Amino acid sequence: MQTKIHNLKNNKKIRQKLRNTTTKSEKKLWSEIKQSRLGYKFRRQHGIANYIVDFYCPDLQVIIEIDGYIHAEDYQTEKDKKRQKFLENKGFNILRYRNEQVLYEIDSVLQDIKNKLDLIINHP
Repeated sequence: MQTKIHNLKNNKKIRQKLRNTTTKSEKKLWSEIKQSRLGYKFRRQHGIANYIVDFYCPDLQVIIEIDGYIHAEDYQTEKDKKRQKFLENKGFNILRYRNEQVLYEIDSVLQDIKNKLDLIINHP
């Protein structure tokens, strides 16, 4: 029997709160994703085990994370590495972008995501 790791009940309220308090960069990328600019269905603030990821594509097992300034702090960098290792060990591909990239270079971010999705599709 496979262990359930998606959208666990214990973090439902946190996921809902995060969906209601998104950052400008998350709103911007979500707007593009909702317009099907990437060609795949994504979920936002999706729970995987005890983690909540910004965006998740179930068809491709791809996670997109948008990192704010806090992710440059040493303690957060270590937490991010641990989290990323856990998720990668579960078979997820993780794409990371800085807030500033999404806010000011959205077209290049979208193109980079499309390119990486193509690589994942063609080289699973």
